Amino acid sequence: MNKLSLLSPLLCFLSHVLIAQPQNDPPEIDRYLTLEEVVRLARNESPASFRNDNFYLNQYWQYRTYQSNYLPQLTLSGTLPDLSNQFEPVQQPDGDLEIRKVARSNSSLQLSLSQNIGLTGGQVFLQSTIGRVDNFQRNTVGYNANPASIGLLQPLFQFNPLRWDRRIEPLRFQEAQRQYSSQMEDIAVEATSRYFDLLVAQIALDIARKNKANSDTLFQIAQGRFNLGKIAENDLLQLELSLMRSNQEVTQSELDVRVGQQALANYLGLTGIESIVLAEPIEIPLFDVNEATALAEAQTNHPDVIGFQRRILEAERDVAQARGNNGLNADVYASYGLTQQASTVPDLYVDPQNQQRLRVGFQIPILNWGRTRSEIQRAAANQKVVDTDITQEQQNFEQAVVLAVARFRITRQQLEVAIKADEIGQKRFEITKNRYVIGKIGITDLNIAQQEKDQARRAYVTALRDFWLSYYNLRRLTLYDFAENQKIIYEVNR
Repeated sequence: MNKLSLLSPLLCFLSHVLIAQPQNDPPEIDRYLTLEEVVRLARNESPASFRNDNFYLNQYWQYRTYQSNYLPQLTLSGTLPDLSNQFEPVQQPDGDLEIRKVARSNSSLQLSLSQNIGLTGGQVFLQSTIGRVDNFQRNTVGYNANPASIGLLQPLFQFNPLRWDRRIEPLRFQEAQRQYSSQMEDIAVEATSRYFDLLVAQIALDIARKNKANSDTLFQIAQGRFNLGKIAENDLLQLELSLMRSNQEVTQSELDVRVGQQALANYLGLTGIESIVLAEPIEIPLFDVNEATALAEAQTNHPDVIGFQRRILEAERDVAQARGNNGLNADVYASYGLTQQASTVPDLYVDPQNQQRLRVGFQIPILNWGRTRSEIQRAAANQKVVDTDITQEQQNFEQAVVLAVARFRITRQQLEVAIKADEIGQKRFEITKNRYVIGKIGITDLNIAQQEKDQARRAYVTALRDFWLSYYNLRRLTLYDFAENQKIIYEVNR
């Protein structure tokens, strides 16, 4: 009888395990993804990647617009026609003005080839024009033309935007190129975060289901022991309460998994996906990161470093613009060419006459109540603010890189400890559960072992998450792949 009483709990446990095996086929899984696949999908297919592509293309076409400012521009302009039928003052041969009704049509065409001069901010041009005047009252037609003329428009003592654009716009485009790669790593960080949101939920569901199965088994064993008078009713009630909590945890965990699946699918741009199952990342990068190397690569590769240079130049440009636009402003306009008028088009190009024009204009502010000085001082003060901000931001950036290197090393060490602790927690719980089944320990020891096992498992997943987030964050800050020892450069493929 004593031997039977000792074996009955074990037999009950084994029979329950066999009965508890699932009888139905597992549900179909729409997508099975690893961390590497999630990051790849995020970089190539996610809405965030499309926004990044379009941001870069916007900057690319802005750079092409800047380049076109230094290339020849061919323009055709005209008026076809300008009709008027109204009373206008008309000058008479003796110089008097008489109001007469005028009915006429003016038409003109102009073909112009112009070229900006980046060094001086001026413009040279070559033009050819032709015009026609129809006088409907006299029923006459006249033509005038400038077959060819060359000219120069040159501002003097003024701000030259072309000169500053030549210094700033290449930096802006270079910054955009690096920003594209940096945002790709931002996408990897966000995808990793959402990946682990779902992985944590899936592992929590796995823990909850295992705890539910264990609680159900232990409750069945406890009922048998209670019927035999081996345990008190309080222990049986505690196991029943644990079983009810396990059921609640399973229900909540299933909801968390659904929320995590939807959030990840939406971020990756996956449609028609009902279920996503994630694989735990097993392989851990073993490379080491040198702090000096990380700083050097960050200062060479990161877009913020180019942004610092661009912002300094923009502040200097604003000061130059304030000074150039608030002092003596002058410009020179000069042209030389040919001109002719005739009653027919062919005659316009017969024996054309010389045409010259020279104009020098200027503007000098005499009294503007300190406006000139105020705008210059405002631009100078803003320049000092920019210099101070950039100095602080550079220090913060370097500190962020140093901390990222330290965090990467620490999280890898913590992950190694968490892996070992998870293994120990799992083994200890199995041993404790077996001892409880044969009646060697009480329910309190079993509950403690289960809690420590669950805590170790959750700590492992947290350490895994922290490690991979620190890994991708280090790549984002340095734009350097320490595993492959190469710079991170992405090309727009759409």
